[in-house]
Formats: sequence, C-alpha cells, structure tokens
Amino acid sequence: MGYLSTVIGNPTDGSPVSGGGLSQNGKFSYGYASSPGKRASMEDFYETKIDCVDGQIVGLFGVFDGHGGAKVAEYVKENLFSHLLRHPKFISDTKVAIDDAYKSTDSEFLESDSSQNQCGSTASTAVLVGDRLFVANVGDSRAIICRGGNAVAVSKDHKPDQTDERQRIEDAGGFVMWAGGSCR
Repeated sequence: MGYLSTVIGNPTDGSPVSGGGLSQNGKFSYGYASSPGKRASMEDFYETKIDCVDGQIVGLFGVFDGHGGAKVAEYVKENLFSHLLRHPKFISDTKVAIDDAYKSTDSEFLESDSSQNQCGSTASTAVLVGDRLFVANVGDSRAIICRGGNAVAVSKDHKPDQTDERQRIEDAGGFVMWAGGSCR
C-alpha cells in the first residue's frame, strides 16, 4: 500500500488542483489536474487509489464529469472503485469486474435517488492490475496515456450524435433528441 502522492491546490474551494504519485516499486507514476471552468460550480470529480490486492499492485484512476449537476458524478467517484475492489473476479477477470462495477454503480444510484433521473455523469477510468492496463469510459470523457512524451488516446467518446451510439441507445429502448444546443 505504500506510495508517494502529492496534491497541489485546494479541491474544496474551487481553485485549480494538480498532483500525482509514484508506486512504491517505482514501476509507474501518475498525474492529474483539475481546473474550474467558467461555470459558478464545479461538477467534475477525480479519484486515484493505489493498493495491493492478492499480491498485485493495483492502480485505480478516474475522472467523472457531472451533467445536470454534481450529485451523480460525486456518487460515481465514491462508489465505482469500491464496487470494483469488492468484485470476486477483480484479479482473475478484471474486464468482467469493471463492466459489472459500472452497471452496479449505475443501478444502485438510480434505486437510491430516483429524483436525479434527469442528471448523469461521464466516467473515464484506467485500472492497472500488475502490468495490465484496462481503460473504460462512458459518455464524452476520454482517456489518454503518455508514451514517449506523446499523448495517445486510449478511449472513444460516446456521443448521441454518432450513428453507432444513437443506434445503441435506441436498441436499448432509449431515444435521442436535440436539446440545449446538442443531441442528448
């Protein structure tokens, strides 16, 4: 569980925050930054966790962007990785565990607070288990890694104005409409 972590800024007062860390074994480092935009309130959250599970070094990294308020994004930040770490197949079948954690976090939130069904959150996560990196995302948040000093995209945005995403939404019984200047 040992790691070096540094945080610069105050995440509670709306000022820019940046930081990062280095794993205890020195095999990987990470960084993050968060800066408020032009809105009066911040709807974005991030989470970084380094742990040891069944003898494997595990890194959990996420960015969660609230849509229609901060409540859903904050809930995802507080619960997604807990669901993942408790999943019985977290080490043996990480891909299935990530999929299940996303789904259970979503369904539990909807059950706990049905008044928030008009709000949502994007999520971009990177999960490092030993030397394997798993990236997952929902919505229009994207994940990048730095390789040789270059930014490399490792996820694809899910936007309802994309033909394949619109079809997926409609196949699941949903619909897409134009509202607030974009497809939703």
